[in-house]
Amino acid sequence: MERYVCIHGHFYQPPRENAWLEEIEQQEAAAPFHDWNQKINTECYKTNTVARILNTQNEIVDIVNNHAKISFNYGPTLLSWQKKYAPFTYQAIIEGDIESRKNFGGHGSAMAQVYNHIIMPLANKRDKETQVIWGIKDFESHYGRKPEGMWLAEAAVDTESLEVMAQFGIKFTVLAPNQAKRFRKIGGEEWYNGIETRRSYICNLPSGKKIALFFYDGEVSQGVAFKGYLNDGKKFAHELANAFYHNAGFPQLVHIATDGESYGHHHKLGEMALAYCLRYIEENNLAKITNYSQYLELCPPEFEVEIHENSSWSCAHGVERWRSNCGCSTGGGAGWHQHWRKPLREGLDVVRDELIKVYETEMRKYHLKPWALRNEYIEVILDRSNYNIDKFFKKHFENLVITPEIKTNIMRLLEMQRQALLMYTSCAWFFNEISGLETVQVLQYANRALQLGERVSGKLVEDKFLDILEKAPSNERKYVNGKKIYNELVSPTRLSLTKVGMHYAVASLFSEDVEKIDVLNYHAENEYFDRLEAGVQKMALGRTTICSNITFSRKPFSFIVLYLGQHQIFGSAVEDFPADKFEEMAKKSKKYFKESNLAEVLHIIQTSFPNATNFSILELFKDDKIKVLNQILEASLEQAANSYSQIYERDYNILNLMRTKHLPVPFLLKRNLEVVIEKEIEDFFEKKSLDTHKLKTLSDEVSLWHVPLNKEELALSASRRLKELMNFYFLDDSQTKLLTKISEIISCLKTMDIYPSISDLQNILFKVSKIVLPNWKTEIKNNPNLENDKKIFLDLCKQVNLIVE
Repeated sequence: MERYVCIHGHFYQPPRENAWLEEIEQQEAAAPFHDWNQKINTECYKTNTVARILNTQNEIVDIVNNHAKISFNYGPTLLSWQKKYAPFTYQAIIEGDIESRKNFGGHGSAMAQVYNHIIMPLANKRDKETQVIWGIKDFESHYGRKPEGMWLAEAAVDTESLEVMAQFGIKFTVLAPNQAKRFRKIGGEEWYNGIETRRSYICNLPSGKKIALFFYDGEVSQGVAFKGYLNDGKKFAHELANAFYHNAGFPQLVHIATDGESYGHHHKLGEMALAYCLRYIEENNLAKITNYSQYLELCPPEFEVEIHENSSWSCAHGVERWRSNCGCSTGGGAGWHQHWRKPLREGLDVVRDELIKVYETEMRKYHLKPWALRNEYIEVILDRSNYNIDKFFKKHFENLVITPEIKTNIMRLLEMQRQALLMYTSCAWFFNEISGLETVQVLQYANRALQLGERVSGKLVEDKFLDILEKAPSNERKYVNGKKIYNELVSPTRLSLTKVGMHYAVASLFSEDVEKIDVLNYHAENEYFDRLEAGVQKMALGRTTICSNITFSRKPFSFIVLYLGQHQIFGSAVEDFPADKFEEMAKKSKKYFKESNLAEVLHIIQTSFPNATNFSILELFKDDKIKVLNQILEASLEQAANSYSQIYERDYNILNLMRTKHLPVPFLLKRNLEVVIEKEIEDFFEKKSLDTHKLKTLSDEVSLWHVPLNKEELALSASRRLKELMNFYFLDDSQTKLLTKISEIISCLKTMDIYPSISDLQNILFKVSKIVLPNWKTEIKNNPNLENDKKIFLDLCKQVNLIVE
């Protein structure tokens, strides 16, 4: 009988976007990357699209897309991020699914996922339906086909969730072996406890519908995740092969499921072990590689199964990890507990239920079926272009006169519901502490949902929510409880159009083109704007309307802001300020600014606007705050660099003499020399023309003076530039001088013990080799000079450990 192997990767990151800005702000813990998505994309998602296969000499002999040979799902919110910020990875994932259809009889390997990873058994039926519908629609928008399978967050399951999936056309899902209650032959009478994982099953649902279920091999899956199977691709392959029964009498499927991040993030180079394992299984005929959909077609279920209700793959107590102190956690300090989980769940349930009342009451003013409308809102989430939003309103509000106010109310209500779904993202309960990043994130979504509900209905629910959060104890003494965490870490992040306007006002001081200021999810429409500069001082003033790109809410305001240098910024803004009074204020302030009478300008800022809101540089959003502060410091950095260089050039010879005569070199002057050398290496990778002789000289200086370098940062700079050079060659493969330059740079860096990531370079070389090597075979006969080009190309391949012939 046939033997099949299927490896499933659940690739997922919780949504990390600021609830108002819809962008991920810088996360210092992910340094040197901007955020965790970017870090894990580099370590895992991208590497699985270009996984290396090595020979016995540890040379790269092939680069493959693992997605074409495994089963996988990507969380919808993660995939949307990749489409925008990691397009290479995104496109390769889509191509992997296309390739998998060729490999597996027309069945794509990608599975859908419930939209934002909520624990389905703890959701009400309406939320379950929306999660499934949104998950399907999101999948179709990316992969261009209907999904056959759907992944449940944490594999958490109950019968109602299976009913909903079956109702909307999902054919199968994958569960852990402990989630099976019992099974029997279809048509048989005797039930057997537990499960046999090497086949598929039918689950007969109360409605009369059916859904296929797979229960993965728990032991091998645990081995991949926690027992080192990914240290050796060959060992991994044999562990899978050894899981088959001998002479089983039926077509066996050995299949595993783990977090996809096991392959590269949790286990470095795990993607290579996976690629080698798949290749080894195929080349040694240990089994046939398949995916779940193909196996279902080839080997329809012969047994039926019943599940344990409210069970999951990551909690021994069912789904208690997401509502109680069950004992499942990720560790923490001595005496830590998770008593906070229950009040967190209860508090969010109160928010949800109160906002249901708001939604039904307010949306029925515009639409007879508010919940069906919410299900359709995924059309807007996937495409927020004005054209598509107009199309949405025409489709669903055909007989309604849409005024700007009505449009904003409808969008606020729908966004309120989206945020109310996001606040149930499972990661909030998974870890050990309520003040953790993931829990604070869902509290921010709750805050945004409450804000939108208040704007539409005037109904205040937050106090009730906070009373419950006060009962959620923190393990961190400084936070005490959930209420304090909410007030200190969440409430200050709440944005209003006024706060966005303050950001715009401060940003306008430094932007070259105020019309192009990026306010992320908002934009500004200027009625009047002017900016004056006098030396380091700047002043900006304007009458501007801030508009939300999500809800289309609008707020006009007037502002004046003064920059005195360094971080000293003073500003004032007010709504509904008469145009004539603004014109008078602007005239006076510009006059005083031109006279350098800053005291009078400050007086105007403090007194001209009644009931004004004052603001400073602190009003800038986090990423822009970092950008502007760096911009402010740029002149000082340049001045410091020039001073260091002057001292270096003036004193280098005497310092060198002291070194050669083994005399002690003054510490400050030695440190100055080190800083200059490192700065010159940094600058080397920023220059348009790269002089490799200069880099060699710097390398000699590093060795001579034993300069301690920030090798990680320099490696990142070098990686980016090497990739850029290789892309130039990809566009014009006659530029063999570029290959020589790349080779020299890598050699120089090696002498400084700097090892840039050359994976992108290898990927491009491998891709180019598929084009140029066949061409050279025929062209060299007519043009012998190409022999030298070929040698340079192959030498670089060898230098970066790539075998292409």
